[in-house]
This record gives sequence, structure tokens and C-alpha cells, in this order.
Amino acid sequence: MSYLFYQLLRTIFYFFFKVINRLEVIGSENIPDKGGVIVAANHVSYLDPPVIGVALKRRAAYIAKEGLFRIPLIGRAIKVFCFPVSRDRPQPSTIKEAVSRLKQGGVLVLFPEGGRSADGSLLDAKRGVGMIAAMSATPVVPTLIEGTDRALPVGAKFIRPAKIRVVFGTPLKIEKKETDKHFQERICREIMERIKKLKVES
Repeated sequence: MSYLFYQLLRTIFYFFFKVINRLEVIGSENIPDKGGVIVAANHVSYLDPPVIGVALKRRAAYIAKEGLFRIPLIGRAIKVFCFPVSRDRPQPSTIKEAVSRLKQGGVLVLFPEGGRSADGSLLDAKRGVGMIAAMSATPVVPTLIEGTDRALPVGAKFIRPAKIRVVFGTPLKIEKKETDKHFQERICREIMERIKKLKVES
């Protein structure tokens, strides 16, 4: 049932973003057809998660703040796509769940900055994405999202017909499992540098 629900929502959102926002997806070939992979994207709007879900041909999972799971109806719906994290005190169980899903061959969408950028500029990455990538030895696909901040600006109640683009970059390969803090921080910096490069080149 959850698979059918996911595909139904994806189809609805796909046609909506194609018609209203002229969605353009570049670099889909950089997403492996199978096996665990992290899609690490910049974050500028509440539209980013559904836009990424539409742009990906594979089913993806997300990490969402735990407060959302307590909202009636919304909480039940996002359980199909997400598992919870405490933004103030991330639990080791969240990291373990993420690593487990990747080892099982899943696609995990992460927003390394940890929250939305108010002005669209790239922020420093939180260490979590580096920890998950290093502990799972999973490739990371740096991803640029453009236009969602214009389609749904902060405070807006309705989606506007601004063009949206998603650019999947070349995967960053993690060759071995690693628990070293400095190694994980280097992964974070490399991810953001690659997203910045995608933005400059676009």
C-alpha cells in the first residue's frame, strides 16, 4: 500500500511541477540504477523534498524533524517517506537507521545544511551527512535545486509559476567505512564545494 501511495503522489507532483513550474532535471544518469546512494542537496524551500522525489526515478527516503510526525494526517502521510530526527539532539539511532537503509540498497535524500537558507546562499554542512556517508561507505550525489525559493518563498501561501531546475552532479565515491571525525568533516566540505560548483556552472 505504501508503495502505491508513494507512486500516486509522485505522479501527481510530477505533472504539477512539469506544468506549473516547467521542471527541468539534469544529470539523472548520475543516480545509480541500484545500490545505496545519498542524494545531498541544497535547501531553500519547503518544496525541495517533493521536487527531489519527482526528479528521482528511484524511490527515496528522507529524514524529517520529529515534530512533524505528531501532526494529525501529515504525520501519518510522511511516515511513508521519512523517519524522524531530533534537530536539537540527534540520536545515534537515527544515524544507524540511515546507514542501515543505505546498506540495504536504498536512496536517502539529505539536506546537508540542516535547514533552509533564508537568502538562497549555500550554508556550511552539518556533520551528519559526513557521518552517514563515511559509516556506510555510500556514494554521495551532490545536487543543486534552483527556483523552489521563487516558486514558494518563505511566508507564501500558494505556489507560483517559477521555473524549477534539479541538477544531479557526479557522485562522490566513499571508498571505505570511516569513523574519523576529520574525515567526515572533509566529506561535508567536499559536498558543499561540489554543489557550489554546480551553481556556478548552471
